[in-house]
Amino acid sequence: MQPHPNVQAVQRALDDAGARDSTGGPSQVRLLPEAVHTAAAAAQALGVEVGAIANSLIFDADDAPLLVLTSGAHRVDVAGLAASLGVTHLRRATPEFVKEHTGQVIGGVAPVGHPRGLRTLVDTTLAGHDEVWAAGGVPQAVFPTTYAELLRITSGTPTEVA
Repeated sequence: MQPHPNVQAVQRALDDAGARDSTGGPSQVRLLPEAVHTAAAAAQALGVEVGAIANSLIFDADDAPLLVLTSGAHRVDVAGLAASLGVTHLRRATPEFVKEHTGQVIGGVAPVGHPRGLRTLVDTTLAGHDEVWAAGGVPQAVFPTTYAELLRITSGTPTEVA
């Protein structure tokens, strides 16, 4: 069976970027037996710490999309982040806004594979994990990578987000 088009787009983006996992091998999207809509569910399915899950959160930052890749172990300090970014309104995006800007649905938003590049912040807490897992375009798809690779493949900015 052919993978979902979003999974194909994520794998293509990973391949095009030469993305690597923690062993130095190519990052490969993996399909889990069931959808994992939360960091805790993904961590349990993968047998890793919840902090090693890179949540892809889309925010509406003064009407522009902002992707925040945050450790599953904590929450984004929205007020603090808005102040540090100098934006007036920073709020979690609606499902429609997420789909419009990523082509993906909440619960499966990957760091890559979007129709256009997104301004991306990468939680510095993720650097504490040798291997980081991110969503692969649909709720049951994930891929392994590293903090350094997340920064590189997303052109992300290291940021304290909690």
